[in-house]
Parts: sequence; structure tokens; C-alpha cells
Amino acid sequence: MKKILFYFFCACLSTPGFAQNPTPDSFLGYPLGSRFTFHATILDYVKTLAEKNPSKVKLIPYGSTYEGRPLMVAVVASPENLARLETIRTDNLKSIGLLEGSPSDKVPALAWLSYNVHGNEAVSSEAVMRVMYELLNTENTTTQEILKNTVVILDPCINPDGRERYTQWYTRVMAQSTPNATPWAWEHNEPWPGGRFNHYLFDLNRDWAWQLQKESQERIQLYNQWMPHLHADFHEMGSASSYYFPPASKPFHKDITPWQREFNGILGEYSRKYFDKNSWLYFTRNNYDLFYPSYGDTWPTYNGAIGMTYEQGGGGRAGAAIARENENDTLTLYARIDHHFATSMSTLESISSRADKTVQEFVKYHVKAQNDPIGAFKSYLVKSSGNEGRVHALIDLLKKQGIQYGLAGKTFSSKATNLGTLSEENVKFEENDLLISAFQTKSTLLKILFEAQPDLEDSVTYDITSWGLAYAYGLTAYGLKDKMTPAAYRETVVDNPIPAQAPYAYVANWNSLADLRFLTDLFAKNIRLRTSNVAFEMNGKTFAAGTLVITRKGNEALNQNFDRIVTEAATKYQIQLTPAVTGFVTKGSDFGSGDVVPLTAPKVAVVGGNGVSPLALGEVWHFFEQQINYPLTVVEGDMLGYLPWDELDVLILPTGNYGRILSEGTMNQLKTWIRGGGKLIAMEQSLNAFADKPEFALKRKKSDDKKDKEAPFALFGNREREAASDDTPGSIYELKLDSTHPLAFGYNGKYFGLIRSAYNFDYLSDGWNVGYLEKDGYRAGFVGQNAKEKLKNTLIYGVQEMGRGQVIFMADNPLFRGFWYNGKVIFGNAVFR
Repeated sequence: MKKILFYFFCACLSTPGFAQNPTPDSFLGYPLGSRFTFHATILDYVKTLAEKNPSKVKLIPYGSTYEGRPLMVAVVASPENLARLETIRTDNLKSIGLLEGSPSDKVPALAWLSYNVHGNEAVSSEAVMRVMYELLNTENTTTQEILKNTVVILDPCINPDGRERYTQWYTRVMAQSTPNATPWAWEHNEPWPGGRFNHYLFDLNRDWAWQLQKESQERIQLYNQWMPHLHADFHEMGSASSYYFPPASKPFHKDITPWQREFNGILGEYSRKYFDKNSWLYFTRNNYDLFYPSYGDTWPTYNGAIGMTYEQGGGGRAGAAIARENENDTLTLYARIDHHFATSMSTLESISSRADKTVQEFVKYHVKAQNDPIGAFKSYLVKSSGNEGRVHALIDLLKKQGIQYGLAGKTFSSKATNLGTLSEENVKFEENDLLISAFQTKSTLLKILFEAQPDLEDSVTYDITSWGLAYAYGLTAYGLKDKMTPAAYRETVVDNPIPAQAPYAYVANWNSLADLRFLTDLFAKNIRLRTSNVAFEMNGKTFAAGTLVITRKGNEALNQNFDRIVTEAATKYQIQLTPAVTGFVTKGSDFGSGDVVPLTAPKVAVVGGNGVSPLALGEVWHFFEQQINYPLTVVEGDMLGYLPWDELDVLILPTGNYGRILSEGTMNQLKTWIRGGGKLIAMEQSLNAFADKPEFALKRKKSDDKKDKEAPFALFGNREREAASDDTPGSIYELKLDSTHPLAFGYNGKYFGLIRSAYNFDYLSDGWNVGYLEKDGYRAGFVGQNAKEKLKNTLIYGVQEMGRGQVIFMADNPLFRGFWYNGKVIFGNAVFR
């Protein structure tokens, strides 16, 4: 095929210093682009180049994946800069206030290039081998000029587990002589779940801000130790598409600076030069915006860097070659490598040519953040009392972000804006309330993560449009217009000594993920426990419905170990126990009444496989294994008809298309199991399998036929905006909860949910409407006008009793991306109560 024409390819290999470096082709033993390379081999090549160029390359391991594959970056620099690399790193942090002191010397530009965050977008990890080779090519005047004033950080593969899932499969099925370009050939139809995701089937490119996944946590810990001035993220899109590079599409978040916007255009100028020269197709200012804060372009942008995405047509379906009817050509892996190599180099050229200006703007960005932060609020206060578990979870996120925090340090009253209602209130703050000052290096990121209603300049956007941390964590938070200096944060350590007098029972509150972890830990240790389905009062203290009651009765076989096991588990999860010396309560129901019921450890399974969303399965899987450490069985949908139903207590259906999975015979088995005492949790689109069906109470709202007929014809050119009117990409609503139902325990009758579709279900006439929207539930984010009407008076969470069992309908997914902390207790209630 036609080879790339850039002048920096014309490297002379005669010099001793460069001749020692093996080309990708010579190292691999096959032409780069003729097949996919396994992750371990890519790292071997990177290590080989590092060994042969010790004065120019430093490898920094930063962790490993869930499946044990190594994660590392390669830092490539001139010998002069590599010799003072640690000084450059610390000087950069000093210049923006993250380390004390003043820089000792001029800091070069730091450019971080990340490859293969989506495993089956596998071309970029092939391209990185060529990028690193050329950076070390002493005869390539372009790359040597880049290294004079730019330190390059290359992450060869962000998602090795996903990449290996894809490349191992593709290698097994690809035609061995010549790639089969026929689009419907075996090698162009990747099996479920696909290689896009990591081990737990999470999308790592939506995890930058939330850091639920191990790979994200480890990478961003290293990122914060460097704080690069530029970050580029390399992707692929559908094989019918050409190539996308900046400038980005609208909406831009309003807090993106003029310089960041200007540089976004500069990137396009440099890329266009090479694409035009080679007559390669491309597009800009379309599809890929800069708004949602958890992408590999936006999160670095909100940390002051120049952030960008590159998208090559191809993806998992393209394989090594695929015929494209729309272009009447064959898209090859060779060409895809050429394109990503080109934009890698154009990106480095663009920052190298403006290295001083880029560093100056980066420093200016953070100096302003520390001395004159943007936004109306100069301080943020989060109420802690009664929500310690949720506050600790929020603090864990702030730590991962590198955001500084402290305590109010005193009791005082002040006017403040409630970030949940956006109304101004007179608020009394306590000394242990969480206080976060906007006067800090990470101020812009702080402001964006806490903002309740981000300004949206264009409703056609790529992702969710609201994410405020107060909503996400179910906390009462306030914005204050005054600068307040936090007191030093003092970790409050909960200790639960064994009482001198053996108590009748231990009592524990229920409203956080830590409480769920405590519960599952006790289950694992064979502790029998109960829960009160009604509020009660004991020794002048009120306990809400859902409170855990761990009685000595039923645990006699443990003898004195009972107290040790319970108190140690509570201290481990920082749960404050209240010992009860009697089973009598002053208000409510005594511990031996029918309102205080046993909780037993259920046997839980979740459905996966064809038809089921890998992302939704992954959210459930990760929740059980990594967040609450509770056994979960994943079962293929095709196996449902063969299950030993009597060995199962709870079955979870993540969102998906269950038309084929739930055949008539399997559906009958399912209903028999439910009537016999089983619990079915149906989520999002899986509700379609039960709506308007015999024996199920779930009903869709009837459409307004008259209104539909009166609607004008839509214009083809307006189709994107017409579609936006009918949906919501992710907005926040306040749900009304029936706080007397076990599904709603821990919420005090109110729940903020992240609504991502125009759910259209009637209230249950035969069942419990536990969580629902009324007419005025909207709080934040974009909702299309038609969708807003549909969402009025709509069921979100409902429970239908069926024989001795029940069906729990969850139109909304409370585990979405794992970051909506506020939903985890309601999901735990669904499983364990």
C-alpha cells in the first residue's frame, strides 16, 4: 500500500547511535500492520529501546491490571533533560503550587500520549512502537528538535486486559495468508463482550474523574506526580468513518480557557498539514465535544493541560483489513497506524513549537486558581453529621483527584447556596463539617465536579450533562461566596471496644456503602442478624427504619467470639455500634417483634452473554466483587433454562435485549421460581420483557395518538436535534421515595437519581411504587422537551409481590459507571432485604 510521505520517515540508519535500535518490523519478525501485536511483545519492544538508549529513556512502572498485566510509561527526552528528569518533575509541581519552593530552572513542555484505552481500538498500541522508534532516531531532525524542549511520556497501552481479549481472539480467527476483508467474515464479528472494556467490563475512558477501576487509580496517581502540559488520547471509531482530530465539537465547557481553545485549533492546523499532503480524509468540529469531565481529553483539560482526542476509523470490526462500500476501498491496519503515527508526531510538533508559551499558560492557569479562582463559590461546605460514611467516600475521591480539603473547625452560621436546590439558605455549620477552599491548584476541577447545573452551549452532546458530587453522593453541600480557610482535617477513627457487660444486641445505622460492607462481612463470618423495618428509639436516641440489629440470640454457638467478630468488623468499616443492654425499646417495636426481621445471606446470580449490555453486567460484577466483597455467580443467558432454580435466591437482569433469552419456556420457569420465593431484579431495558405481559404489574404509559398525529413533519437536517428533544443523555431528578418500604431504607424519603432515558412506565396498580417522579422532579442537566413531558408522573423503582417472591423493577440503573454513590444503598436493599 501507499506508504506515509512524511519527511521524518526518511531516516538514515548508518550512524552507530541509531543503528543499534531495531525497527518494529525487525524486532517483531513481521511487518508492523500485517497483524496485531500482543501486549507483552509491545512492552518487550519498549524495554528493548529503553535498554539501548539509557540516556534518553526512562521506564516508570505504575501498576498492574486486574488480570496482572503490567502498566508502565516510557519517558523519552534529550540526554540533558533525562539527566535532570526528577528536577524537571518537581520544578513543574513547584511552579503550580503542588510542592513547596521555587523552580530551580526552566521547565520544558511535558507531553503525555496515551494509547489503547479501549482494548479493541487496538491500532494505537501498534502506532506507539513507531512513535518511540522515531523519537530515538538521531537522524530525524524533527524528532530531535522536539526532544530539545519537550519531555515525552508514552503510555503504550492503558487497557492491556481489553486489548488482549481482542487481539487473542482476532489472532485465532484471522485468515493466515491474507486478511479477509469481507465485512461479514468471521474476523469482523467480535464475540461478546468484546475487547473494548477492561476486566470488569468498564469503559476506562469514562473513569478518569471517578477512578473506580484499578487501572485508572494507578495511572492518575502517576499523572498527578507529573501534571503534564498536554495530554493526547488515541481512539478508533466505526470503520466507515475517516479520521477525527481537533478542533473539537461544541459544547465546550465554559471554563475552558481562551488559550486551551486556541491550542485546540493549533492542533488541527498541524494535523491538517500532514493529512492534506497525503490526501487522507478527515473531519473536525463534529461529534467529539469537551464537556463531560471524565474523559481522557476533558479531565486533563480541567487540570490545566491541553487535552485532546484523536479518532481513527476502524475499531474492533476492522481487523487487519476491511472492505468499505461507502469509500469503495479497503481500510488496512497499515493505514490506520500511519494516521495515528501522523497525529502523534503533529501533536508533539505543535507543543514543541510553543513549549515556552504552553508552560507559561499552564503556570498562569494554576496561579489564578490559587489566588483568584473562577466561579461564584469560593468555598464548599458539606454537612457531615449522620452521613459520615458518605463523607468518607467523598473524601476518598478528593484524595484521588489531588484536591485539598479540611474541616470547618468551628460552629458558625452563614448564608450559603444549597447545591441540591440552588436556593440560598441561612445555614448553621458544625466544626466537623467538610470544608473545601476554592483557593487551590485544583480549583477548576473542584468547581466543575461540584457544579450542580453546568452551562451547556449545545444540547447535542456526547455524554451525560450533569454530575454534581452533592447529588452523586447524596450529601447536603453548600457553596459560599466568601473565602474560608479550612482547619486541618483530623481523621475521626471509630473504635468499638467490647463492652464490659455483654450486650443484648448491637445496633448499627444503615445509609452508606460502608454499612453494606459491614453487612456482607458479618454474613461471611456466619453472624445471624436482623433489621428493624420500623424506626425506633432507645436510650433517647432515634434509629431509622433499616437499622441493623445484631442480637446475641441466634449467635450462641460463637460464645465470646460473637462480640469480637462484630466489634472488629464494625471498626474495620468505621461503623459506630450502639450496644443495647435490653431488647426493649422506648418507641417503636422491640427486638423480638415481627417488625424486626432476620436478614439471611442470599445466593445471587446475574445474567450475562449475548443480548446483555457488557457495561451493565460489569457494574453489577464490580459492585459485588470489589465494592462489597460478596459472592456472585455470572450465568450466560442461554443457560437460564437449565438452572437449578432451588439453589438461587436472587437473579439480576442487567439492561439488555431479553427477547431471545427469555423464551416462553424459560419465562415460565422464571415465574414459577419467583412464586416459590425467588427475587428478580430487572434493570433498565430488561423491563421491556415484563411490561404489559400477563402476571406482571408493570405497564407502559399510553401514548397520546392525537398529539402524535398533529406533530409536524420533521426536517432531515434537524434529525439530531429532533432526537435530542425525545431523550435525556443524563440529567438529575429528585425521586420521591416511600421511606417505609425496605427498598428505600437509608434515604429519608428523597433520592437524587441520574436519569438517562425517557422512562415511560405507569405507577404500579398492583404493587409498591417505591421510587417515582412527580411533575416537578427535574433538577439539573439537559432534558429534551418531549422527554421532560414523558418523565412526569413516572415509575422508576417498583416492587411487585408474586406468590412468596417478588419482582423489583428498576427503570433507572443506580450503579451507572459505579460513580453514582447515592444509588449503591438502594441496590443493596434490593439484593439483601
